[in-house]
Amino acid sequence: MPDTNPGPSKAPWHLWVIGVISLLWNSLGAMDFTMTQARNAAYLKGLTQAQLDFFYGFPFWVVAAWGIATWGGVVGSLLLLFRRKLAKPVFLASFAGMVLTTIHNFGLSNGWQVMGGAGPLIFSVLIFVIGLLLWLYARAMGRRGAFR
Repeated sequence: MPDTNPGPSKAPWHLWVIGVISLLWNSLGAMDFTMTQARNAAYLKGLTQAQLDFFYGFPFWVVAAWGIATWGGVVGSLLLLFRRKLAKPVFLASFAGMVLTTIHNFGLSNGWQVMGGAGPLIFSVLIFVIGLLLWLYARAMGRRGAFR
């Protein structure tokens, strides 16, 4: 009996561009998370003591959500580049981690004041939008049949 499942379609050129750019972007977030959790003094030297106390005072669930958000983005980007269906749920988990972290930082704590006002909030919105767009992109690529 002939094989009726043709397999994945050829990956569009933009998958590679989005995949590489997202891997670079998400790697920066993962590095920030890792350096902050390791309390790397050279990396954190530009922060005030109040900002350091803010980051070091995160409850476990926030640290876990932040880790899932950042490292999930790296893993999702790699899965996107390897054209794996798992990219979609991993990007969704990463996005959920971003949502939880943002809720804590700007809704349940004084992150707005400690981090210095609108700039960090705008950057958080940018991170939020990029995370959502990556999940939507992975979903679209899955529907298009670009994944294995």
